[in-house]
Amino acid sequence: MAKAIFAGSISFGLVNIPIKVYRAAQSKAISFNNLHKECHTPLIYKRWCPKCEKEVAYEDIEKGYKITKEKYVVISKEDIEKLKLKTTKMIEIQEFVDASQIDPLYLEKSYYVVPEEMGIKAYSLFVEALRVANKIAIGKVVMRNKEYLVALRAFKKGLVMHVLHYLGEVKDIEEFSELKHLVTIKEEELKLAQALISKLTEKELDLSKFKDNYTEALMKLIKAKAEGKEIKVEEAPKEEVKGLMEALKASVEAVERKKKLEKKA
Repeated sequence: MAKAIFAGSISFGLVNIPIKVYRAAQSKAISFNNLHKECHTPLIYKRWCPKCEKEVAYEDIEKGYKITKEKYVVISKEDIEKLKLKTTKMIEIQEFVDASQIDPLYLEKSYYVVPEEMGIKAYSLFVEALRVANKIAIGKVVMRNKEYLVALRAFKKGLVMHVLHYLGEVKDIEEFSELKHLVTIKEEELKLAQALISKLTEKELDLSKFKDNYTEALMKLIKAKAEGKEIKVEEAPKEEVKGLMEALKASVEAVERKKKLEKKA
């Protein structure tokens, strides 16, 4: 059973809605351990001081913030305690905005927000009010000694809470010098690109059509190796380098052929 990462309430004006927060997604990425090549024993990493040339005990470790190449400001546990944010156990709603106002670039993580038993009526009202108004609630919450900017939106029967990046955390795209070298596109090229987009456009996004081919192949490789087998990996055919116009025309024709075959099937 899933474990709630946060329990508290949504503060909406003078209304408090008791809730619990759960992770909405979980990475399926495969992780590996580093092994010693000779005996395949997992490696152990030590806290090593290169200046004193010795291992450092956990109680002898301090936190430091780098200000120059070789100088650090030491921050003690007592210093951090003084600045510790109050754990209010509350998602404080500060304003509402149209759903279109939040660019996906600002979304960091997503969580499901569900009601506690005593808050079901208020929770139901809040979800329906957001849905009818097509609004997203913007607020702040303290979790694990860190203050997060969040957005709450109606999703199916409940609420999704998105942790947002603060403005200063998102880089300005204008910083990248490569964008200064963009060129003017010819009308014929644009029409072909639009035709290709049109051919590949679907009425609705169906995520069930997509799968993680790399992870599947990696799991097959791991299974085969565990059984003492060798798996043959076929190399992808090398594609012929084409000019932009030629590539666009070939792409449109390829999509048309694929669509015709799908209709016949």
